[in-house]
Amino acid sequence: MHPLIPESEVEFSAIRAQGPGGQHVNKASTAVHLRFDIAASSLPAAIKERLLARSDSRISADGVLVIKAQGSRSLESNKAEAMARLHALIERAAHVPKPRKPTRPTYGSQQRRLEGKAQRSSLKIGRGKVSE
Repeated sequence: MHPLIPESEVEFSAIRAQGPGGQHVNKASTAVHLRFDIAASSLPAAIKERLLARSDSRISADGVLVIKAQGSRSLESNKAEAMARLHALIERAAHVPKPRKPTRPTYGSQQRRLEGKAQRSSLKIGRGKVSE
């Protein structure tokens, strides 16, 4: 579960959408740029660090995340889509991966590996020049 983000920390700006749509696309600003300052947000410090450490092109050098949503012809639904993407990104950053515990190969897997190597070796030896 992601922490709730207050509306005051998110800044929306309406822009013209790209792509097909005829006259509507030329006169209506229905696409949305969502700006979220990660460093100044109320998120926990651990989530902020993981978000800023991501190599994401949407995060600027000064730590501002910019999400562009233009999938719909309606401004409200584009805002909702942008917020959903922001929540999904924060949810992924909130998940801490479990550290991998190194294990040893089993005896059976070692034997199968060596048998395969021996088989391959004998096959390649059989390709050599025939001597009398």
